[in-house]
Amino acid sequence: MSFLILEKLHQHKQGQPVGIPSICSAHPQVLEAAARLAARNGTQLLIESTCNQVNQDGGYMGLTPEQFVAYVEEIAERCHLPVDRLILGGDHLGPYPWRRLPVEKAMEKACQLVEAYALAGYTKIHLDTSMSCADDNPGLPLPGEIAAQRTAMLCRAAENAVNRLKGKVPNLVYVIGTEVPTPGGVQAAHESMQVTQVETAEYTIETTRQAFSGFGLKSAWERVAAVVVQPGIEFADRVVFPYERSRAAHLTSFIEGFDQLVFEAHSTDYQSDETLKKLVEDHFAILKVGPALTFAYREAVFALSNMEVEFLKGIAGVQLSNLPEILEEVMLADPKSWEPYYQGDAVELRVSRKFSYSDRARYYWTEPRLQQSLFRLFANLNTYQIPETILSQYLPVQYKRVRAGSLQLSPIELVIDYISDAIQPYNRACAGD
Repeated sequence: MSFLILEKLHQHKQGQPVGIPSICSAHPQVLEAAARLAARNGTQLLIESTCNQVNQDGGYMGLTPEQFVAYVEEIAERCHLPVDRLILGGDHLGPYPWRRLPVEKAMEKACQLVEAYALAGYTKIHLDTSMSCADDNPGLPLPGEIAAQRTAMLCRAAENAVNRLKGKVPNLVYVIGTEVPTPGGVQAAHESMQVTQVETAEYTIETTRQAFSGFGLKSAWERVAAVVVQPGIEFADRVVFPYERSRAAHLTSFIEGFDQLVFEAHSTDYQSDETLKKLVEDHFAILKVGPALTFAYREAVFALSNMEVEFLKGIAGVQLSNLPEILEEVMLADPKSWEPYYQGDAVELRVSRKFSYSDRARYYWTEPRLQQSLFRLFANLNTYQIPETILSQYLPVQYKRVRAGSLQLSPIELVIDYISDAIQPYNRACAGD
């Protein structure tokens, strides 16, 4: 619900160091962990999908916006999270999936995209028109004025879509900005983390405001809540670039001059509790996280696989899941989702496929062979209870909770609890305590 976002951001602008975590993942266990935490804590839950994941053509998830909303609401209901505390956001909504088409056709598809998101019930929309299309000037960055005009065009499409619903008025909250970190992390540790300059942020805001005005979108401009800038944080294959407050001090003071605007921070994955708290205090009041949570999922299921081998290997009639080995085979058979992102010799690539911060493995969990392996892993560990001594070796934090009686000794509960621990730093940073 958009009013929940605006209420929280209003509190921030009034001087309270509070923010909103944004869960940018479609993984069912990640979403269940996030929904359980929100239900337990009595807080709102913001979940976002990208234009590549979910769009009117299905995206790589094979889901339309309407179908994704139903998918998330079913998880929320199962976790006893009231739907009125659930916020759906669309990330990087624009012509990116159709950027190889001419501008007119790409923008037509992008307008259909934002319409579908708005009509499905999404209320937080990041409009991203930073990419060039087929007949834009090749090799040159897209001029800011053109990006702003296209942003306003998309906003108008979303507003008109909601207006067409009987008895509905637009309640969409918008995020603007084209200084977007590389989706999924940068590809090399040496890539420079350039912090957005004040002049760039100011230009983005003003050109977009003028474009909205030119399209008759004054009401919508009043619901632009955040700007995406680069605060100098990122992650690569094996390195995390932490937030350095001094490098972004000019942005902190700049945004304080706006009554309604905060910053939205992308690629906050793997930042520490301390740096996340500093980001919120410095007006990066929306913290987006994704790969770090599926990274945690992978760590948890690998731990289960190790435990499975330790106490079930050699038992007659038990077929092991061989999860890490099957993940490797599946990724090697279809390298398109990891090959452009990893560099090095054969050994380094093997390590990256499983353990990279970029977590390209997240694109493979729905593959049939991996689904079969996961099913066997959970079935084995449900049939044969994990010995506490082995649990202590591989998941020591969860072991303590099992011993204390606060966590059930079941494989799925162990995984969800482990992911919850990866989400909690974002909840703490945004709570303003």
